[in-house]
Amino acid sequence: MAEPVRLAEKLSAFSEHWSPKVVADFNGHDVMVVKVQGEFVWHAHPDTDDFFLVLKGRLRIELRDGEVTLGPGELYVVPKGVEHRPVAEEEVHLLLIEPAGTPNTGDAATAAVKTRL
Repeated sequence: MAEPVRLAEKLSAFSEHWSPKVVADFNGHDVMVVKVQGEFVWHAHPDTDDFFLVLKGRLRIELRDGEVTLGPGELYVVPKGVEHRPVAEEEVHLLLIEPAGTPNTGDAATAAVKTRL
């Protein structure tokens, strides 16, 4: 019988930042948790939207024409092709959903390796 995914348990299993952990598969998509702090690189995903759901903390997503700030329970979808940079002044816990194999920087050469928890 299948077990539920306990997100808090998964998040407590690692401490590194900007290193997404796959916790489930959904219709060809990776469902991931990640801890972030500081500034990520400016990047875009030419072929897919970028989904962010804040579980804990406050995340600012900088866009070239503005910014979006998210708190716990809030989500934002960056449209495909839009350049953006996530920024977290303090540690933030996120749930991300993206097509399996999508590099987190938009470029496989510079992307973090996704691991499965």
